[in-house]
Amino acid sequence: MSQDTKSDFVTGIGPVQAISLVVGSMIGSGIFIVSADISRQMNAWGPGGMMLVWVITGLMTLAGALSYAELAGMMPKAGGQYVFLREGIAPWAGFLYGWTLFTVIQAGTIAAVAVAFARYLGVFFPALTDSLFLDLGTVTLPAALQQDPVHLGLSAQRVVGILSVLLLTWINVRGVKQGAGLQTFLTMVKTVALIGLVLLGLSLFRNAEVWAANTTNFWGTAPWSGAVLVAAGAAMVGSLFSSDAWNNVTFAAAEVREPTKNLPRALALGTGLVTVLYLLANIAYLNLLPFQGDAAGADALARGIQHATQDRIGAAAVEVMLGAKGAMVMAGLIVISTFGCNAGLILAGPRLTWAMAQDKLFFKKAGELHPTHHTPAGGLWAQAAWTSILCLTGTYNQLLDFVIIAALLFYFLTMVALFRLRRTHADLPRPVKAFGYPFVPALYMVALVGVMITLLMAKPLTAGTGMAIVLIGVPVYWWWSKRAATA
Repeated sequence: MSQDTKSDFVTGIGPVQAISLVVGSMIGSGIFIVSADISRQMNAWGPGGMMLVWVITGLMTLAGALSYAELAGMMPKAGGQYVFLREGIAPWAGFLYGWTLFTVIQAGTIAAVAVAFARYLGVFFPALTDSLFLDLGTVTLPAALQQDPVHLGLSAQRVVGILSVLLLTWINVRGVKQGAGLQTFLTMVKTVALIGLVLLGLSLFRNAEVWAANTTNFWGTAPWSGAVLVAAGAAMVGSLFSSDAWNNVTFAAAEVREPTKNLPRALALGTGLVTVLYLLANIAYLNLLPFQGDAAGADALARGIQHATQDRIGAAAVEVMLGAKGAMVMAGLIVISTFGCNAGLILAGPRLTWAMAQDKLFFKKAGELHPTHHTPAGGLWAQAAWTSILCLTGTYNQLLDFVIIAALLFYFLTMVALFRLRRTHADLPRPVKAFGYPFVPALYMVALVGVMITLLMAKPLTAGTGMAIVLIGVPVYWWWSKRAATA
């Protein structure tokens, strides 16, 4: 088994910080938005169809995290999933994951969250608009992608998004304790706020009439056949992204205290907490808003879940509870939530590129630690630079659509690595074993394949683009590996 180059990482992430890194990286703005689109796609199967999507997503997330616990405890090294794929399959598998993560998944997610942060900050500061003061041109995408043209340039909103990325990067360069400390504080704030929304929605502001109407036809009008699973698979893009990034804690394994114990615990407790909160949040929505509603409705209650303004279902729920003040409350919650989400994402990603650089499969600077703060400063600033470029587009939610199938592919390959390592390295210490092995990991793999096939059928162009991003990494790997061999 390959050995990592000795590092001087500081073990500044304790058990609470590790759990908060999982929770904070998962909870962004998705839980406050994506249920509207899910409800429209699952309309024929009623509120039960919407809840089915979230239940399947939660079970898949838990199955994945509990399976990763074995790998994290067995190989608590910087780079996490990159190392699992490299050791369990081959170096090319690890590289393709790192390539896809750096170019699109991590940087694209950070950029999208940064712009969402600035957009909601604009509720308090109206001058933060997306009106361009520096126009760098327009990119017209193929009509088949069904996207509006992308206007490149700078606006007040995009500048604030970039500045938030640079600020969080600077904090993380200063030390892992500072980065993890900020992450923990923000995670606690937004988790308490989300719990508050759930509790208020299920008790004090619960609308008995709305709940009764939603449960009267809870399972919809369409027969529950195989078609519901196909529809659910296509509708899961939003819920999967809302529940993703739990694996980021493994990237920073070298900085976690007692990693063989704290990493598996963080994966299990963190994903478990978020899964429960997400399910309760959707139940709260069903207690506050009608499942369907009228797109031309005069207020949030009339528009319902399916037709919430700009899909902002969380804002609609708070508006029903608190009236006009609800928009300000929800905007504040999302500002905190998105800033905290990026704090975790920005901390984690460069640990993976550090591991790639140690294998001479990434730029040398990314593999160097700051002489004083012992953080991967080169990788942090490289990530910030690429993210800032993506911020110039102002919109890339569709880009996230492109890569969900790639993310699922690498989760699948990591399960292959789990099974293979059981055979090839049976003697390695395993402080924690995958829950329900081999059945739970196998079922997780079946579910991943099912969702990928569904996405290829329902969204062939976007899913195909995601696979193309992965395949572009093949010649890049060939070039890097040749370069490393002659270095």
